[in-house]
Amino acid sequence: MRNLGSGIEAKRVYTPDDGAQNYAAQLGFPGAYPFTRGIQPTMYRGRFWTMRQYAGYASADESNARYKYLLAQGQTGLSVAFDLPTQTGYDSDAAMAEGEVGKVGVAISSLEDMERLFDGIPLGKVSTSMTINATAAILLALYVAVAKKQGADTKQLRGTVQNDILKEYIARGTYIFPPVPSMRLATDIIEFCARELPNWNPISISGYHIREAGATAVQEIAFTFANAIEYVNATLARGLTIDDFAPQLSFFFVAQMDFLEEIAKFRAARRLWARLVKERFGAQKAQSMMLRFHTQTAGVSLTAQQPQNNIVRTAIEALAAVLGGTQSLHTNSYDEALALPTEESVQIALRTQQIIAHESGVTNTIDPIAGSYYVENLTNEIETRAREYLDKIEKLGGALKAIEAGFITREIQESAWKFQREVESKARVVVGVNEFTTTTPYAGKMLRVDPRVRDDQVARLQSLRARRDNARTQGALNALRDAARGTSNLMPAILACVESYATLGEICDTLRQEFGEYRGAGMF
Repeated sequence: MRNLGSGIEAKRVYTPDDGAQNYAAQLGFPGAYPFTRGIQPTMYRGRFWTMRQYAGYASADESNARYKYLLAQGQTGLSVAFDLPTQTGYDSDAAMAEGEVGKVGVAISSLEDMERLFDGIPLGKVSTSMTINATAAILLALYVAVAKKQGADTKQLRGTVQNDILKEYIARGTYIFPPVPSMRLATDIIEFCARELPNWNPISISGYHIREAGATAVQEIAFTFANAIEYVNATLARGLTIDDFAPQLSFFFVAQMDFLEEIAKFRAARRLWARLVKERFGAQKAQSMMLRFHTQTAGVSLTAQQPQNNIVRTAIEALAAVLGGTQSLHTNSYDEALALPTEESVQIALRTQQIIAHESGVTNTIDPIAGSYYVENLTNEIETRAREYLDKIEKLGGALKAIEAGFITREIQESAWKFQREVESKARVVVGVNEFTTTTPYAGKMLRVDPRVRDDQVARLQSLRARRDNARTQGALNALRDAARGTSNLMPAILACVESYATLGEICDTLRQEFGEYRGAGMF
Protein backbone atom coordinates (compact mmCIF):
# COMPACT_ATOMS: atom_id res chain seq x y z
CA MET A 1 0.00 0.00 0.00
CA ARG A 2 0.98 3.63 -0.49
CA ASN A 3 0.03 6.45 1.87
CA LEU A 4 -1.59 9.56 0.46
CA GLY A 5 -0.75 12.94 1.94
CA SER A 6 -3.78 12.68 4.22
CA GLY A 7 -2.52 9.39 5.64
CA ILE A 8 -5.10 7.28 3.81
CA GLU A 9 -3.60 4.07 2.46
CA ALA A 10 -4.07 3.52 -1.27
CA LYS A 11 -4.49 -0.19 -2.05
CA ARG A 12 -2.94 -1.83 -5.07
CA VAL A 13 -6.32 -2.22 -6.73
CA TYR A 14 -9.96 -1.49 -5.88
CA THR A 15 -12.90 -3.79 -6.68
CA PRO A 16 -16.68 -3.87 -6.12
CA ASP A 17 -15.94 -5.35 -2.71
CA ASP A 18 -14.61 -1.94 -1.58
CA GLY A 19 -18.03 -0.59 -0.69
CA ALA A 20 -19.43 -0.46 -4.21
CA GLN A 21 -22.79 -1.78 -3.01
CA ASN A 22 -23.27 1.51 -1.14
CA TYR A 23 -22.26 3.82 -3.95
CA ALA A 24 -25.55 3.92 -5.84
CA ALA A 25 -27.50 4.87 -2.72
CA GLN A 26 -25.07 7.66 -1.83
CA LEU A 27 -24.44 9.03 -5.29
CA GLY A 28 -27.90 10.01 -6.48
CA PHE A 29 -28.00 12.61 -9.23
CA PRO A 30 -26.41 16.02 -9.83
CA GLY A 31 -28.48 18.80 -8.30
CA ALA A 32 -30.04 16.49 -5.70
CA TYR A 33 -29.19 16.16 -2.00
CA PRO A 34 -26.52 15.40 -0.78
CA PHE A 35 -25.00 16.80 -4.00
CA THR A 36 -22.09 14.36 -4.23
CA ARG A 37 -22.25 14.66 -8.01
CA GLY A 38 -22.61 18.44 -8.19
CA ILE A 39 -24.95 21.17 -7.00
CA GLN A 40 -26.67 21.83 -10.33
CA PRO A 41 -28.62 19.28 -12.39
CA THR A 42 -26.93 20.49 -15.59
CA MET A 43 -23.48 21.46 -14.22
CA TYR A 44 -21.09 22.31 -17.10
CA ARG A 45 -23.57 21.21 -19.77
CA GLY A 46 -25.56 24.26 -18.67
CA ARG A 47 -22.60 26.62 -18.42
CA PHE A 48 -18.92 26.38 -17.60
CA TRP A 49 -17.41 27.36 -14.28
CA THR A 50 -16.45 31.03 -13.89
CA MET A 51 -12.92 31.54 -15.17
CA ARG A 52 -11.63 34.02 -12.61
CA GLN A 53 -7.91 34.88 -12.80
CA TYR A 54 -6.60 36.43 -9.56
CA ALA A 55 -4.80 39.65 -10.42
CA GLY A 56 -3.70 42.98 -9.01
CA TYR A 57 -0.40 44.80 -8.63
CA ALA A 58 1.15 48.24 -8.36
CA SER A 59 -1.40 51.01 -8.89
CA ALA A 60 -5.12 50.96 -9.53
CA ASP A 61 -4.48 52.12 -13.09
CA GLU A 62 -2.09 49.26 -13.90
CA SER A 63 -4.40 46.69 -12.33
CA ASN A 64 -7.34 48.14 -14.26
CA ALA A 65 -5.39 47.61 -17.48
CA ARG A 66 -4.66 43.98 -16.50
CA TYR A 67 -8.38 43.34 -15.77
CA LYS A 68 -9.39 44.72 -19.14
CA TYR A 69 -6.73 42.57 -20.80
CA LEU A 70 -8.00 39.44 -19.04
CA LEU A 71 -11.63 40.18 -19.89
CA ALA A 72 -10.60 40.66 -23.53
CA GLN A 73 -8.86 37.25 -23.40
CA GLY A 74 -12.06 35.51 -22.31
CA GLN A 75 -11.95 35.68 -18.52
CA THR A 76 -15.51 35.55 -17.19
CA GLY A 77 -15.08 37.09 -13.71
CA LEU A 78 -12.71 39.44 -11.92
CA SER A 79 -10.60 38.46 -8.91
CA VAL A 80 -8.77 41.24 -7.07
CA ALA A 81 -5.46 40.86 -5.22
CA PHE A 82 -4.65 43.61 -2.72
CA ASP A 83 -1.22 44.59 -1.42
CA LEU A 84 -0.23 43.89 2.18
CA PRO A 85 -0.81 47.43 3.50
CA THR A 86 -4.37 47.30 2.18
CA GLN A 87 -4.87 43.87 3.72
CA THR A 88 -3.58 44.99 7.12
CA GLY A 89 -5.26 48.37 7.36
CA TYR A 90 -2.54 50.86 6.44
CA ASP A 91 -2.64 53.66 3.90
CA SER A 92 0.10 53.67 1.27
CA ASP A 93 1.86 56.59 2.96
CA ALA A 94 2.05 54.91 6.39
CA ALA A 95 5.49 54.06 7.74
CA MET A 96 4.39 50.42 8.10
CA ALA A 97 3.59 50.31 4.36
CA GLU A 98 7.05 51.26 3.15
CA GLY A 99 8.53 48.67 0.83
CA GLU A 100 5.22 46.84 0.34
CA VAL A 101 3.04 49.22 -1.66
CA GLY A 102 1.72 47.49 -4.78
CA LYS A 103 4.08 44.51 -4.39
CA VAL A 104 1.75 41.50 -3.97
CA GLY A 105 -1.44 43.19 -5.06
CA VAL A 106 -2.98 46.53 -5.87
CA ALA A 107 -2.72 49.44 -3.42
CA ILE A 108 -6.14 50.78 -2.39
CA SER A 109 -6.36 53.55 0.21
CA SER A 110 -9.52 55.46 -0.73
CA LEU A 111 -12.67 55.64 -2.80
CA GLU A 112 -10.68 57.49 -5.46
CA ASP A 113 -8.35 54.48 -5.79
CA MET A 114 -11.34 52.13 -6.07
CA GLU A 115 -12.92 54.33 -8.74
CA ARG A 116 -9.73 54.14 -10.77
CA LEU A 117 -9.46 50.39 -10.25
CA PHE A 118 -12.85 49.78 -11.86
CA ASP A 119 -12.86 52.64 -14.35
CA GLY A 120 -14.65 51.50 -17.51
CA ILE A 121 -15.73 48.20 -15.92
CA PRO A 122 -19.51 48.14 -15.27
CA LEU A 123 -19.92 46.63 -11.80
CA GLY A 124 -23.60 45.95 -12.42
CA LYS A 125 -22.63 43.47 -15.15
CA VAL A 126 -19.44 41.76 -13.92
CA SER A 127 -18.90 39.36 -11.02
CA THR A 128 -15.99 40.36 -8.79
CA SER A 129 -14.16 38.37 -6.12
CA MET A 130 -12.03 40.27 -3.62
CA THR A 131 -9.42 38.40 -1.59
CA ILE A 132 -9.53 40.51 1.55
CA ASN A 133 -10.15 39.60 5.18
CA ALA A 134 -9.31 41.93 8.07
CA THR A 135 -10.37 44.98 6.01
CA ALA A 136 -13.14 43.18 4.12
CA ALA A 137 -15.89 45.47 5.44
CA ILE A 138 -14.04 48.54 4.12
CA LEU A 139 -13.31 47.07 0.68
CA LEU A 140 -16.90 45.87 0.31
CA ALA A 141 -18.11 49.36 1.26
CA LEU A 142 -15.74 50.86 -1.32
CA TYR A 143 -17.06 48.48 -3.98
CA VAL A 144 -20.67 49.34 -3.16
CA ALA A 145 -19.85 53.06 -3.22
CA VAL A 146 -18.26 52.78 -6.68
CA ALA A 147 -21.22 50.76 -7.96
CA LYS A 148 -23.63 53.42 -6.68
CA LYS A 149 -21.61 56.15 -8.40
CA GLN A 150 -21.79 54.13 -11.63
CA GLY A 151 -25.58 54.01 -11.27
CA ALA A 152 -25.73 50.24 -10.69
CA ASP A 153 -28.55 48.61 -8.72
CA THR A 154 -26.73 47.36 -5.62
CA LYS A 155 -29.33 44.61 -5.17
CA GLN A 156 -27.97 43.10 -8.39
CA LEU A 157 -24.26 43.22 -7.52
CA ARG A 158 -22.59 39.82 -7.88
CA GLY A 159 -19.34 38.71 -6.35
CA THR A 160 -17.56 37.62 -3.22
CA VAL A 161 -15.52 39.12 -0.42
CA GLN A 162 -13.30 36.57 1.31
CA ASN A 163 -13.95 37.85 4.87
CA ASP A 164 -12.66 34.65 6.54
CA ILE A 165 -10.78 36.03 9.52
CA LEU A 166 -10.49 32.78 11.48
CA LYS A 167 -8.12 31.21 8.98
CA GLU A 168 -5.89 34.28 9.35
CA TYR A 169 -5.23 33.29 12.97
CA ILE A 170 -4.63 29.70 11.85
CA ALA A 171 -2.50 29.98 8.76
CA ARG A 172 -2.01 33.36 7.14
CA GLY A 173 -1.50 36.18 9.62
CA THR A 174 -3.10 39.26 8.01
CA TYR A 175 -5.31 40.00 11.00
CA ILE A 176 -5.63 43.40 12.68
CA PHE A 177 -8.03 43.14 15.59
CA PRO A 178 -8.47 40.49 18.29
CA PRO A 179 -10.75 37.53 17.45
CA VAL A 180 -13.95 38.78 19.12
CA PRO A 181 -14.24 42.16 17.30
CA SER A 182 -12.94 40.50 14.14
CA MET A 183 -15.79 37.99 14.31
CA ARG A 184 -18.18 40.89 14.85
CA LEU A 185 -17.00 42.54 11.64
CA ALA A 186 -17.18 39.29 9.69
CA THR A 187 -20.71 38.64 10.92
CA ASP A 188 -21.74 42.25 10.23
CA ILE A 189 -20.88 41.66 6.57
CA ILE A 190 -22.91 38.43 6.42
CA GLU A 191 -25.91 40.11 8.05
CA PHE A 192 -25.61 43.23 5.86
CA CYS A 193 -25.43 41.21 2.64
CA ALA A 194 -28.39 39.02 3.62
CA ARG A 195 -30.45 42.20 3.87
CA GLU A 196 -28.91 44.57 1.32
CA LEU A 197 -26.86 42.58 -1.24
CA PRO A 198 -28.83 39.38 -1.92
CA ASN A 199 -26.66 38.29 -4.87
CA TRP A 200 -23.35 38.86 -3.09
CA ASN A 201 -21.34 36.16 -1.27
CA PRO A 202 -20.46 37.83 2.05
CA ILE A 203 -17.79 35.29 2.97
CA SER A 204 -15.57 32.78 1.21
CA ILE A 205 -14.61 30.33 3.93
CA SER A 206 -11.14 29.29 2.97
CA GLY A 207 -9.42 25.96 3.11
CA TYR A 208 -6.88 27.13 0.53
CA HIS A 209 -4.55 28.88 2.96
CA ILE A 210 -4.94 26.13 5.55
CA ARG A 211 -3.82 23.58 2.98
CA GLU A 212 -1.01 25.77 1.66
CA ALA A 213 0.30 26.01 5.25
CA GLY A 214 0.77 22.23 5.26
CA ALA A 215 -2.62 20.68 6.08
CA THR A 216 -3.75 17.44 4.45
CA ALA A 217 -6.83 17.10 2.25
CA VAL A 218 -8.82 15.79 5.23
CA GLN A 219 -7.64 18.63 7.48
CA GLU A 220 -8.44 21.21 4.79
CA ILE A 221 -12.08 20.13 4.73
CA ALA A 222 -12.41 19.60 8.49
CA PHE A 223 -10.83 22.88 9.60
CA THR A 224 -12.66 24.88 6.95
CA PHE A 225 -16.01 23.47 8.03
CA ALA A 226 -15.17 24.01 11.70
CA ASN A 227 -14.65 27.69 10.89
CA ALA A 228 -17.85 27.72 8.85
CA ILE A 229 -19.81 26.36 11.80
CA GLU A 230 -18.41 29.20 13.93
CA TYR A 231 -19.61 31.80 11.41
CA VAL A 232 -23.02 30.16 11.11
CA ASN A 233 -23.48 30.12 14.88
CA ALA A 234 -22.46 33.78 15.14
CA THR A 235 -24.92 34.78 12.42
CA LEU A 236 -27.75 32.74 13.92
CA ALA A 237 -27.14 34.63 17.16
CA ARG A 238 -28.07 37.82 15.26
CA GLY A 239 -31.61 36.47 14.87
CA LEU A 240 -31.35 35.28 11.27
CA THR A 241 -32.40 31.76 10.32
CA ILE A 242 -30.05 29.40 8.50
CA ASP A 243 -32.11 29.75 5.31
CA ASP A 244 -31.80 33.56 5.49
CA PHE A 245 -28.08 33.51 4.76
CA ALA A 246 -26.72 30.02 4.02
CA PRO A 247 -27.47 30.29 0.27
CA GLN A 248 -24.98 33.20 0.17
CA LEU A 249 -22.13 31.36 1.91
CA SER A 250 -19.28 30.34 -0.37
CA PHE A 251 -16.05 28.39 0.06
CA PHE A 252 -12.52 28.45 -1.32
CA PHE A 253 -10.42 25.31 -1.74
CA VAL A 254 -7.10 24.40 -3.28
CA ALA A 255 -6.44 21.82 -5.98
CA GLN A 256 -3.13 20.12 -5.27
CA MET A 257 -1.17 17.48 -7.13
CA ASP A 258 -2.71 14.18 -5.98
CA PHE A 259 -5.22 14.17 -8.82
CA LEU A 260 -7.69 11.53 -7.62
CA GLU A 261 -7.49 12.47 -3.95
CA GLU A 262 -8.38 16.06 -4.85
CA ILE A 263 -11.40 14.99 -6.90
CA ALA A 264 -12.58 12.81 -4.01
CA LYS A 265 -11.99 15.67 -1.56
CA PHE A 266 -14.31 18.01 -3.46
CA ARG A 267 -17.02 15.37 -3.69
CA ALA A 268 -16.70 14.49 0.01
CA ALA A 269 -16.81 18.17 0.99
CA ARG A 270 -19.98 18.77 -0.98
CA ARG A 271 -21.72 15.81 0.65
CA LEU A 272 -20.49 16.56 4.16
CA TRP A 273 -21.54 20.23 4.03
CA ALA A 274 -25.03 19.31 2.79
CA ARG A 275 -25.47 16.90 5.66
CA LEU A 276 -24.13 19.33 8.26
CA VAL A 277 -26.42 22.16 7.19
CA LYS A 278 -29.47 19.93 7.02
CA GLU A 279 -28.91 17.75 10.08
CA ARG A 280 -27.19 20.20 12.44
CA PHE A 281 -28.82 23.49 11.51
CA GLY A 282 -32.17 22.31 10.18
CA ALA A 283 -32.01 24.02 6.79
CA GLN A 284 -35.11 23.62 4.65
CA LYS A 285 -33.97 25.24 1.39
CA ALA A 286 -31.95 23.11 -1.00
CA GLN A 287 -29.87 26.21 -1.81
CA SER A 288 -28.77 26.38 1.84
CA MET A 289 -27.26 22.90 1.61
CA MET A 290 -25.32 23.47 -1.61
CA LEU A 291 -21.55 23.82 -1.22
CA ARG A 292 -20.58 26.51 -3.71
CA PHE A 293 -16.83 26.86 -4.00
CA HIS A 294 -14.03 28.58 -5.86
CA THR A 295 -10.82 26.64 -6.50
CA GLN A 296 -7.28 27.84 -7.04
CA THR A 297 -4.47 25.63 -8.21
CA ALA A 298 -1.77 25.16 -5.60
CA GLY A 299 0.71 27.96 -5.13
CA VAL A 300 2.78 25.70 -2.89
CA SER A 301 3.26 23.23 -5.76
CA LEU A 302 4.91 25.85 -7.99
CA THR A 303 8.68 25.56 -8.17
CA ALA A 304 11.25 28.24 -8.92
CA GLN A 305 13.39 25.47 -10.41
CA GLN A 306 12.38 24.65 -14.00
CA PRO A 307 9.32 26.93 -13.77
CA GLN A 308 7.87 25.79 -17.11
CA ASN A 309 7.08 22.47 -15.35
CA ASN A 310 4.46 24.47 -13.46
CA ILE A 311 2.34 24.66 -16.62
CA VAL A 312 1.86 20.89 -16.40
CA ARG A 313 1.21 20.97 -12.66
CA THR A 314 -1.41 23.68 -13.06
CA ALA A 315 -3.18 21.76 -15.84
CA ILE A 316 -3.40 18.61 -13.69
CA GLU A 317 -4.71 20.56 -10.70
CA ALA A 318 -7.21 22.51 -12.79
CA LEU A 319 -8.56 19.29 -14.29
CA ALA A 320 -9.03 17.87 -10.79
CA ALA A 321 -11.03 20.96 -9.82
CA VAL A 322 -13.26 20.63 -12.86
CA LEU A 323 -13.84 16.91 -12.36
CA GLY A 324 -14.53 17.74 -8.71
CA GLY A 325 -17.32 20.14 -9.70
CA THR A 326 -15.97 23.61 -8.88
CA GLN A 327 -18.09 26.70 -9.56
CA SER A 328 -15.16 29.01 -10.17
CA LEU A 329 -11.46 28.50 -10.93
CA HIS A 330 -8.18 30.39 -10.90
CA THR A 331 -5.19 28.79 -12.59
CA ASN A 332 -1.74 29.85 -11.40
CA SER A 333 0.81 31.24 -13.81
CA TYR A 334 4.01 29.25 -14.25
CA ASP A 335 6.32 32.09 -13.16
CA GLU A 336 4.59 32.91 -9.84
CA ALA A 337 7.31 31.21 -7.78
CA LEU A 338 9.63 33.90 -9.11
CA ALA A 339 7.55 37.08 -9.46
CA LEU A 340 4.12 38.44 -10.26
CA PRO A 341 2.89 36.89 -13.51
CA THR A 342 3.57 38.46 -16.88
CA GLU A 343 0.85 38.89 -19.51
CA GLU A 344 2.28 35.89 -21.39
CA SER A 345 2.20 33.57 -18.39
CA VAL A 346 -1.25 34.64 -17.26
CA GLN A 347 -2.57 34.07 -20.77
CA ILE A 348 -1.23 30.49 -20.69
CA ALA A 349 -2.92 30.00 -17.32
CA LEU A 350 -6.26 31.21 -18.67
CA ARG A 351 -5.88 29.18 -21.87
CA THR A 352 -5.41 26.09 -19.66
CA GLN A 353 -8.95 26.53 -18.37
CA GLN A 354 -10.31 27.22 -21.84
CA ILE A 355 -8.67 24.12 -23.30
CA ILE A 356 -10.12 21.96 -20.51
CA ALA A 357 -13.56 23.49 -21.12
CA HIS A 358 -13.62 23.30 -24.89
CA GLU A 359 -11.19 20.58 -25.97
CA SER A 360 -10.73 17.92 -23.27
CA GLY A 361 -14.21 16.37 -23.47
CA VAL A 362 -14.60 16.16 -19.68
CA THR A 363 -17.54 18.58 -19.78
CA ASN A 364 -19.57 16.45 -22.19
CA THR A 365 -21.23 14.57 -19.34
CA ILE A 366 -21.78 15.41 -15.68
CA ASP A 367 -19.49 13.86 -13.05
CA PRO A 368 -17.75 11.45 -15.44
CA ILE A 369 -15.58 10.09 -12.60
CA ALA A 370 -18.58 8.74 -10.65
CA GLY A 371 -18.53 5.03 -9.89
CA SER A 372 -14.75 4.68 -9.86
CA TYR A 373 -14.13 2.14 -7.10
CA TYR A 374 -11.10 4.06 -5.90
CA VAL A 375 -12.61 7.55 -6.05
CA GLU A 376 -15.85 6.52 -4.35
CA ASN A 377 -13.98 4.66 -1.62
CA LEU A 378 -11.70 7.66 -1.14
CA THR A 379 -14.68 10.03 -1.05
CA ASN A 380 -16.22 7.99 1.77
CA GLU A 381 -12.93 7.82 3.68
CA ILE A 382 -12.26 11.56 3.46
CA GLU A 383 -15.77 12.37 4.67
CA THR A 384 -15.46 9.96 7.59
CA ARG A 385 -12.08 11.31 8.69
CA ALA A 386 -13.19 14.93 8.35
CA ARG A 387 -16.20 14.19 10.59
CA GLU A 388 -13.86 12.73 13.20
CA TYR A 389 -11.87 15.99 13.24
CA LEU A 390 -15.09 18.01 13.55
CA ASP A 391 -16.09 15.91 16.55
CA LYS A 392 -12.70 16.62 18.20
CA ILE A 393 -13.05 20.35 17.59
CA GLU A 394 -16.61 20.32 18.91
CA LYS A 395 -15.35 18.76 22.15
CA LEU A 396 -12.79 21.58 22.44
CA GLY A 397 -15.63 24.11 22.28
CA GLY A 398 -15.63 24.92 18.57
CA ALA A 399 -13.19 26.42 16.09
CA LEU A 400 -12.46 29.61 18.04
CA LYS A 401 -11.57 27.68 21.19
CA ALA A 402 -9.53 25.18 19.15
CA ILE A 403 -7.61 28.06 17.54
CA GLU A 404 -6.95 29.71 20.90
CA ALA A 405 -5.75 26.37 22.29
CA GLY A 406 -3.35 25.97 19.36
CA PHE A 407 -4.88 22.63 18.36
CA ILE A 408 -5.46 23.41 14.68
CA THR A 409 -2.08 25.06 14.17
CA ARG A 410 -0.27 22.11 15.79
CA GLU A 411 -2.09 19.63 13.56
CA ILE A 412 -1.12 21.60 10.45
CA GLN A 413 2.49 21.95 11.56
CA GLU A 414 2.75 18.20 12.12
CA SER A 415 1.44 17.51 8.62
CA ALA A 416 3.75 20.10 7.08
CA TRP A 417 6.75 18.55 8.84
CA LYS A 418 5.88 15.07 7.57
CA PHE A 419 5.57 16.36 4.00
CA GLN A 420 8.91 18.19 4.14
CA ARG A 421 10.63 15.15 5.61
CA GLU A 422 9.34 13.06 2.69
CA VAL A 423 10.68 15.59 0.17
CA GLU A 424 14.08 15.77 1.85
CA SER A 425 14.38 11.97 2.02
CA LYS A 426 13.13 11.66 -1.59
CA ALA A 427 10.27 9.44 -0.44
CA ARG A 428 8.24 12.06 -2.29
CA VAL A 429 9.68 13.13 -5.65
CA VAL A 430 9.26 16.73 -6.77
CA VAL A 431 10.45 16.92 -10.35
CA GLY A 432 13.19 19.48 -10.85
CA VAL A 433 13.67 19.95 -7.10
CA ASN A 434 14.91 16.69 -5.58
CA GLU A 435 15.08 14.59 -8.76
CA PHE A 436 15.63 15.31 -12.47
CA THR A 437 17.37 18.56 -11.63
CA THR A 438 19.32 20.89 -13.90
CA THR A 439 21.72 23.75 -13.25
CA THR A 440 20.43 26.00 -16.05
CA PRO A 441 18.99 29.20 -14.54
CA TYR A 442 15.62 30.54 -15.69
CA ALA A 443 16.17 33.20 -18.35
CA GLY A 444 12.59 34.26 -19.02
CA LYS A 445 11.09 37.72 -18.62
CA MET A 446 9.77 38.63 -15.17
CA LEU A 447 7.36 41.38 -14.16
CA ARG A 448 8.80 44.01 -11.84
CA VAL A 449 6.80 46.65 -9.97
CA ASP A 450 8.01 50.21 -10.57
CA PRO A 451 9.41 51.51 -7.23
CA ARG A 452 7.78 54.88 -7.96
CA VAL A 453 4.35 53.37 -7.27
CA ARG A 454 4.51 54.38 -3.60
CA ASP A 455 5.54 57.94 -4.44
CA ASP A 456 2.58 58.29 -6.79
CA GLN A 457 0.21 56.83 -4.19
CA VAL A 458 1.48 59.19 -1.48
CA ALA A 459 0.99 62.19 -3.77
CA ARG A 460 -2.59 61.12 -4.54
CA LEU A 461 -3.40 60.64 -0.87
CA GLN A 462 -2.03 64.04 0.08
CA SER A 463 -4.06 65.64 -2.69
CA LEU A 464 -7.22 63.81 -1.59
CA ARG A 465 -6.87 64.91 2.03
CA ALA A 466 -6.44 68.52 0.90
CA ARG A 467 -9.46 68.49 -1.45
CA ARG A 468 -12.11 66.53 0.48
CA ASP A 469 -14.64 67.96 2.95
CA ASN A 470 -12.65 67.15 6.07
CA ALA A 471 -15.45 68.16 8.43
CA ARG A 472 -17.72 65.61 6.76
CA THR A 473 -14.97 62.99 6.86
CA GLN A 474 -14.27 63.52 10.56
CA GLY A 475 -17.98 63.42 11.34
CA ALA A 476 -18.28 60.03 9.62
CA LEU A 477 -15.25 58.68 11.51
CA ASN A 478 -16.69 59.92 14.82
CA ALA A 479 -19.98 58.16 14.03
CA LEU A 480 -18.06 54.96 13.30
CA ARG A 481 -16.23 55.24 16.63
CA ASP A 482 -19.55 55.61 18.45
CA ALA A 483 -21.04 52.65 16.58
CA ALA A 484 -17.99 50.50 17.43
CA ARG A 485 -18.62 51.19 21.11
CA GLY A 486 -22.13 49.78 20.76
CA THR A 487 -23.51 46.61 19.22
CA SER A 488 -25.06 47.81 15.97
CA ASN A 489 -24.00 46.56 12.55
CA LEU A 490 -20.95 48.59 11.48
CA MET A 491 -21.42 48.31 7.71
CA PRO A 492 -23.64 51.44 7.33
CA ALA A 493 -21.17 53.53 9.33
CA ILE A 494 -18.20 52.21 7.30
CA LEU A 495 -20.07 52.93 4.05
CA ALA A 496 -20.67 56.50 5.21
CA CYS A 497 -16.94 56.83 5.95
CA VAL A 498 -15.78 55.69 2.52
CA GLU A 499 -18.37 57.86 0.79
CA SER A 500 -16.94 60.84 2.71
CA TYR A 501 -13.51 59.86 1.31
CA ALA A 502 -12.10 58.72 4.63
CA THR A 503 -9.10 56.53 3.87
CA LEU A 504 -8.74 52.86 4.71
CA GLY A 505 -6.02 53.68 7.24
CA GLU A 506 -8.16 56.31 8.97
CA ILE A 507 -11.07 53.90 9.28
CA CYS A 508 -8.83 51.13 10.64
CA ASP A 509 -7.14 53.51 13.08
CA THR A 510 -10.56 54.50 14.42
CA LEU A 511 -11.40 50.82 14.96
CA ARG A 512 -7.95 50.08 16.41
CA GLN A 513 -8.59 52.69 19.09
CA GLU A 514 -11.77 50.86 20.13
CA PHE A 515 -10.87 47.22 19.48
CA GLY A 516 -7.11 47.14 20.02
CA GLU A 517 -4.71 45.07 17.92
CA TYR A 518 -4.07 41.33 18.05
CA ARG A 519 -0.53 40.14 18.62
CA GLY A 520 0.09 36.49 17.82
CA ALA A 521 2.45 34.17 19.64
CA GLY A 522 6.00 35.48 19.66
CA MET A 523 4.93 38.99 18.64
CA PHE A 524 5.44 42.08 20.79
